[in-house]
Amino acid sequence: MQNTVNAENSGITVLKAINLAKVITIISLIGFAIVFGIQDWRQVIYMCLHISYCLWWLLEQWLFPERQKIFNEPSGVVTLIFTVLIVGFFYVLPGYLAFINPVPLSMATAAIALLLYIFGSLINATADVQKLTAKQFQAGLVRDNIWRFSRNINYFADLLRYLSFSVVAGSFWAYLVPGYIFIFYLWRISQKEQAMSVKYPEYAEYQQSSSRLIPFIW
Repeated sequence: MQNTVNAENSGITVLKAINLAKVITIISLIGFAIVFGIQDWRQVIYMCLHISYCLWWLLEQWLFPERQKIFNEPSGVVTLIFTVLIVGFFYVLPGYLAFINPVPLSMATAAIALLLYIFGSLINATADVQKLTAKQFQAGLVRDNIWRFSRNINYFADLLRYLSFSVVAGSFWAYLVPGYIFIFYLWRISQKEQAMSVKYPEYAEYQQSSSRLIPFIW
């Protein structure tokens, strides 16, 4: 309780903790490049993908101020430390594995990773813009266009991007990160669907006509 009160007084939110973690990720990847060097396109592509993702996360909040309202709950000391450890350090595990992987990156692997990242980014950006626009015009429940394919299409897109990092890393252990994110998103989805069912009477119908996470599958 005291941690929460202190967080409210200091203005520290979960979003600010995530932003700090993203900055740490960028610094860590640059540090890997300095310590281990760049031996192959594997490291170059990994840095381009992961650093651009972190920069876009930060830039998007400036371009779309409404984005600053997400994760705006106060962050206690424990939450701050946990967020920095997970997002700032654990999420960079694929990057570390990419830099210590001595095997040259194949063209097929690079193509798969780039497709996952590009489509994940396009889907995520489209979903965010549609939802932000709907909120500005108070359109109510967003369930058409790209959101008709999945009730959590933004989470699905995010998973595609993190999968692309693991593909570039080329290690089994790199998939621990998207695996953890998948489990975390399932928990978030469960919370979200309970809240949406109460807020929107038509949400039950939306559930019947759309996938929960993965379009056309589940």
